[in-house]
Amino acid sequence: MDAVSNRAGVGQQTGPLDLTADVVALTRALVDIPSESGQEGRIADAVEAALRPLPHLTVERTGNSVLARTDLGRPQRALLAGHLDTVPAAGNLPSRLHDDRVHGLGACDMKGGVAVALRLAATVPAPTRDLTYVFYECEEVEGDRNGLHRIAAERPELLRADLAILMEPSDAGVEAGCQGVLTADIVVRGARAHTARSWMGVNAAHLAAPVLQRLHDHTPERVVIDGLEYREGLSAVAVRAGVAGNVVPDECVITVNSRFAPSRSPQEAEEYVRGLFPEYEVRVTEVVPGALPGLDRLAGLVSALDASPRPKLGWTDVARFAALGTPALNYGPGDPTLAHTAGEYVPVEHLRTCEERLRKWLLQAL
Repeated sequence: MDAVSNRAGVGQQTGPLDLTADVVALTRALVDIPSESGQEGRIADAVEAALRPLPHLTVERTGNSVLARTDLGRPQRALLAGHLDTVPAAGNLPSRLHDDRVHGLGACDMKGGVAVALRLAATVPAPTRDLTYVFYECEEVEGDRNGLHRIAAERPELLRADLAILMEPSDAGVEAGCQGVLTADIVVRGARAHTARSWMGVNAAHLAAPVLQRLHDHTPERVVIDGLEYREGLSAVAVRAGVAGNVVPDECVITVNSRFAPSRSPQEAEEYVRGLFPEYEVRVTEVVPGALPGLDRLAGLVSALDASPRPKLGWTDVARFAALGTPALNYGPGDPTLAHTAGEYVPVEHLRTCEERLRKWLLQAL
């Protein structure tokens, strides 16, 4: 393999996707199609065009999400999902192959995973379980634009399955469940005054110090579920005060982000945060449930993937499947800590390992 291989120009993938190509080549082809959130039309067109000729698949398009299904009458249906969008580019297009790594925007999050799923969709025409492949839009932006959210709301029957695999980067290992997320504003009140006569007011920004100290001193809980330890977190992510340079602020708002264990319900997570700041106004602006690991229902899959499960520290769309009653896990190539970074890459070894293990599982007798 060459030490360095490059394509000239940005977004040079112009021909049709070849789903029989090596998974590395397919990953590069996908990376070279720019697909920032909200601009997935071109990549969705390419995926749809590559899947439609395959006789063993029924293909549907909803917005810029593409679904492909087998209908072989198997006793079980599995769903493999990966998002097509990326965050904005950071000088990391086009793709390049260097030191057995595919570098480029979305290589890790998650075009490597999409390439694995597309390869399987094209080259496993007779799996031992029926399959639904979902390649969806707008995962990296607000939830109401998320392709899975839209499909679940408009065509929930398309997502029905006995289990689901989300191709999230997980170092080619299994990350089970996911944390919930709560965002809230803690409001500290004061009284306005002219800064020339500041003693006539009450500076809300100064009064916010105990809130920040309480956050600093807070010890997040560690919650063990199915033998997996989910580490919670509570962090100040923004502090806002003041209306003008010559006005003592009468309000200071500290925005906090809470990552809570999937054993907590959204209501319990809200009560927990409010209980830490009982003397302040707490405005919850968003709360999204997590997903329990559900390893009792996924033991066979975990064993087939030959991986020791780890807890998913973060939120992923496995929570959407959990809400549908479908056990799901995160399994895909790439280091999740590289997602959204300018130096994003996916190891070639991860791509091949994920494809090999999933292929073996798809052909394994039930």
